Formats: sequence, structure tokens, C-alpha cells
Amino acid sequence: MIRLVLALLLLALPAQAQFPEKPLRLVIPFTPGGTNDIIGRLVTEGMGRRLGQNFVIENRGGAGGMLGADIVAKAAPDGYTILLGGSGSLTISSLVHRHVPFDVATAFAPIGLMAVGPNVIVVHPSVPVHSLRELQAFARAARPPLSYASPGVGSTGHAAGVMILQALGVEMEHIPYRGTAPALTDVMAGRIPLFTNALAPMQPYIEAGRLRALAIAGTRRSPAMPDLPTTAEAGFPQIQAATWFGLLATGGTPADRVARLHAALNATLADPEVRRKLEESGSEVEASDSPAAFSRYFAEDRARWAAVIDKAGMRGQE
Repeated sequence: MIRLVLALLLLALPAQAQFPEKPLRLVIPFTPGGTNDIIGRLVTEGMGRRLGQNFVIENRGGAGGMLGADIVAKAAPDGYTILLGGSGSLTISSLVHRHVPFDVATAFAPIGLMAVGPNVIVVHPSVPVHSLRELQAFARAARPPLSYASPGVGSTGHAAGVMILQALGVEMEHIPYRGTAPALTDVMAGRIPLFTNALAPMQPYIEAGRLRALAIAGTRRSPAMPDLPTTAEAGFPQIQAATWFGLLATGGTPADRVARLHAALNATLADPEVRRKLEESGSEVEASDSPAAFSRYFAEDRARWAAVIDKAGMRGQE
């Protein structure tokens, strides 16, 4: 009799649900069409197949990525709301802006790194320069000073732009936009002469002649454009600006859910077709061994950029 009662009680208990039970939400903190959008949609499509649930994409641009990040920081810590974070939207923005609505160290639960890619420095074809040395001479003589675009105040493009100006020893006006796509539109229209950002969204326009690439901002040439010299080869080794992309859940998300998301992410990144598409878009696949490994990478990157930003005097932006 006792066994029968226990069996009936067990049957009455709800079955342990397998996470995830419903579609997940990916917040991309920039407007559609940029590098974050390209990588986020590609990777979460593969993750969705492995998790058995779709990802609903939400583009929330503004404040260099902090508006979208804040949505995830304040979401329920259940693993269903995920941020596509990066060196611009999390690391640099949170160091530059005066008012950060969350504590970067505790607001997120890092899931895993997806890809990295050095920035490429481009100009509109009407600008009469073909190298960084020529850009340096042209900018020094320009009256009024040249301007450069960025995806927003506190973005990687903003910090990289400042790094370029310091290395070249020139002054330019910073023109911030609400994401990569609108900045790219104005550069291609000739309204802004200079832009530096991840290669992925710019490569088709470089190949079509609508933008002129001057250098890759790093020490290694990109497999996507092997003929393009690096800033080190051009004589400016101090210009190194890589953009990373990773996934983060809300701080406090259960470790088993973070681990399941990490496993789906790494399985997706191991897919040869996904790797091929990411590499063709100008990004190099970079998977984390574990969520803890990605957490360490995140902390080290933040410390490195903090030194750059302090030297540039970029802190305290609105």
C-alpha cells in the first residue's frame, strides 16, 4: 500500500523540464546589417537546431551597445535572454561612458567566445591616399581637419579611431553613429572620409571598389584579404584593434543552463559550414574551452582596453 501511494505521488509531480522549453531571445545591441548582426544570426541559427528551439532576434542599438546590454542585465536569470556581447558593446562602452546602468562584473554570465577579427582601416575612394603613411601626410595638411566615423561613442571603432590618431600624430573630428550600418552608409556616400571597423560588413564594398582598404589593424594578415598589409607592416605596430564576439546570459543564470548553451555554441562553431561562412565574412572562429575560460578572456580584455582608454582620456562620455 505504501509503495502504491509513493508511486502515485511521484506521478503527480511535474516532470523535470529539459532546458530550453521555449524559443530563446538574442539581443544584438546594434542595428541590423553590421558585424554583430551577421555573426549573431549565423551562429544562433545553428545553436537553435541543436537546442531544439528557435532564437528570436532583437536588434537594440544605442549608447555604443549599452542599451541592448542593459536589457539582458535586467532580464530574468533563466537563460532565455542572451546578449551578443563584444569588445565594443561591453568592454569599451562600459569603460568610456559616465553612466553605466549595470555592473559589468556581475550583470552577466559569460557563455562562450564565438569569433575575433581585427579591424580594417578604410577610406572613401575619393580620398587621395593608398597607405597609412599617405593618410598621415594628407591628414596633417587637411584644413579643416578630416573626420572619421564610428558605430557609436565608446565602441571599438571609436577607441580604434583614437588609437589611429595617436599613432599617426594627427587630429580628426569623431562622428559617432548608431551602429555599423549607418556609419558605413555615410562613408560610402563620401560624407565621412575615414572609418575603421571589423572586416565582415566592409569586405564586399572593398571588393566592389566602393571603399579603399589601407591596412588590417593587427599583426597578422586576414585570410579573407591576404593581400592587404597589416598596420605593423605599414610602420605603425602600435595600432592593434581586434573585435571579439561572444554570448552572455544574465548574471545568476544556473550553471547547468549556461553549460548547455555553451555546448550548443561550440558544436555550432565546430560545424565546417559555419566556420567557412564566418571566415569568409572576415571573422576568425575562436571558441572557448568553457564558460570560465571565456570569463577570464573577458576580464583580461577589459583590463587591456582600460589602459588604452585612460591614456586617450576617453572616460566620462555621456
